[in-house]
Order: sequence, then structure tokens, then C-alpha cells
Amino acid sequence: MPSAAPTPEPSGPPDPAERVRAVLEAADADGAVHVRRIGGPQRFALAADRPVPSASVFKILVLLEFACQVAAGTLSPTTRIRVPADERTMGPTGLSVLRDDVEMSARDLAVLMMQISDNTATDVVQRLVGTASVARRVAALGLTATVVEHDCRDLLALLVDELGGAPDVLDTLHALDTDERARVLAASPSLRAECGNRTTAREMTALLELIWRDEAGPAQACAETRRVMGLQHAPHRLSTAYADGPVISGKTGTLVGVRNEVGVIDFGAGEQYAVAVFLRGRTHAQRDPAVDRAIGQVARIVVDALRTPA
Repeated sequence: MPSAAPTPEPSGPPDPAERVRAVLEAADADGAVHVRRIGGPQRFALAADRPVPSASVFKILVLLEFACQVAAGTLSPTTRIRVPADERTMGPTGLSVLRDDVEMSARDLAVLMMQISDNTATDVVQRLVGTASVARRVAALGLTATVVEHDCRDLLALLVDELGGAPDVLDTLHALDTDERARVLAASPSLRAECGNRTTAREMTALLELIWRDEAGPAQACAETRRVMGLQHAPHRLSTAYADGPVISGKTGTLVGVRNEVGVIDFGAGEQYAVAVFLRGRTHAQRDPAVDRAIGQVARIVVDALRTPA
């Protein structure tokens, strides 16, 4: 008699890396991902050491330096700062779109920098603490692949210069077809993370773990950084990972075709996961909800996998 066919092995749940790649492919995006349980050994990495443009994610480091200087007593958070109407940095939110002079405290400017990613507020706070001080803090924390050398105004000026120098180049890009837009953007070293502010997914989760464990600076400064990150209004990316339940604190980053978010998903009782997702939509669209949603989908897949015992 012929031998019986072998019983197939149970397929089990798909490998999380395969599921992440499938999400990215469906969103027409490339990505770098790193997730770690804070204080635990669980890790997930996908292209996690590849340099990526940080976009506005670098503002976490500006906030941390601000909070450290306040904790050290070298900077007063209640200092009143006047921001003239003619000193605005290009951007879609906050002071960047206001038409009149504004005066507010330094700490309120720091909140605007994080809550709505206000570029003008960022540049004011960054001038206050000093870009060199931010860079020294990055080095002291051992983040060797992370570079902060520009404020928002300089970053945008660098990008405009790389793309030909026309003042309206960022607006006219979106009138091009997908192939032509991709060709133009391929000429940008900063979008390839060869210059400008840049980092890696692995180093961003390392930074978040240091902040959440009070190891990135004085405990007071780390607590304030966590508090302000928890105020971010960004319901379209990492926050979509879980409709209800865990507390999510984060910081988004957006440039032409670049969509990032890093943050911490806190389930309570000490169960916290640092997440970094850096995506690049292949169509380089101005609005790309599929890529935005993919950030939350990737986070959910990986965090759920790390929470499930092997």
C-alpha cells in the first residue's frame, strides 16, 4: 500500500516581519521600523539601522534639551518671548500661519512645537537652547547615527536649494505626475538622509527608552518631555494602532513623501513599548492617508506580536 501523505505542519500566524512588509507594499511605501519593550528584552527590527530623514521627529531632542536646561536652572520656562510677524518659518500650523506679532512664554512655545509641530515655535525654542547644545546632548546619549544640525527654516531652505532653488518649488512639486515628481526628489541628498537632520529607527526607540526611564537627563526633564509628548494632536498615524486602551505619546514628522512617527504605547502596569516607524510613500503625494494609516497598522502588528508569548 502506498504510504500516507505527510500531515502538513500547522501554518500558525504569519511572521510579523512578513505582515509588516505586506502592509508597506499595500500602502506603496518603503519603511524602517524598530520597536522595543521599555525595560525588557523584546525587540523588532526592519531596516532599523538605515539612515532616515528625521523631519519633525528631531523636535523631541529640542524639547529634551529645553527641559534639561529648565531643570538645571539655566533657563526660565516662563520667560516671555515676542515673535514678530516678519520672523515666521514656513509651515502649516501654529505661529507659522498667523499674521500678527505674538508673545508667549518659552514653555508654551515648546508645547506648540510638539502638540501641532509648529515650525516657527520650534525655531524660537531651538535658538533659545542652542543647536550646538542639542547636538552635545545627542552625543552624550550615545546616539551616534542621529544628527541635529539645522532648525526648521534651514532644513526647508536646504530642501528648496536641492530641488532647484525656486521659492515655490515645494508647491509646484505636487502639480507634477508621479514619475516626474520621483525624478525631481531623487536629486535631494537630505531626503536620502545623506545630510540634514537624520537618525535611525533603532536610535529613536533607544532615545524614547532613555526618556521613559529617566535616563536621558534629570528626572524632572524626562517627566516634562513625556508630558508634552502626550499632548500631541495627531490622530491619523500611530494613534490609529489602538482605538481605545493604551496611552499613546509621540511625535510625527512630515516632509515631501516622508511620513514618520515615533512614540510610546503604554498599556499600564509598567508595560510600555517604544515604537519608531519611518515611511516613504513611493508616489510622494502631498496627502497620503494610506501611508499614514500604515504607521498605525505596523505598530499594532509588531506590538501585538511582542506582547504574545512565543
